[in-house]
Amino acid sequence: MEISRNGSQPSIKGPAEYFTGNVRIDMPFQRTGDSRVGGGIVTFEPGAHSAWHTHPLGQTLIVTAGKGWTQCEGGSIVEIRAGDMIWCPPGHKHWHGATPTTAMTHIAIQEALDGKTVEWLQKVTDAEYLAGPLG
Repeated sequence: MEISRNGSQPSIKGPAEYFTGNVRIDMPFQRTGDSRVGGGIVTFEPGAHSAWHTHPLGQTLIVTAGKGWTQCEGGSIVEIRAGDMIWCPPGHKHWHGATPTTAMTHIAIQEALDGKTVEWLQKVTDAEYLAGPLG
């Protein structure tokens, strides 16, 4: 058994290549050996969001605090909030992040395929992001 104590590993800043705005990433569970499961706790400050991306074996998001937005390619922006769980199927192009005025934190869980958990694509444009959810 392994226990990872809260605060025992340094946080990292979300790379500007893959994120817009201030994003903090904590990686408390990245497995080695035969395990393919890994994940992180990602905090998006207001206005911060990921670039478009896909996951070879899908991704589960568990929103733990705040309110955010997510969008799948070809779909509308959808509001997500604390307690919501989101499943992004394998290869499904999407992005997620905070709203312009509210921070959002989620746990992201994904499996690696041939050592890769994500394929980063182009950044979300300001026009795409600021379109906001319908209704």
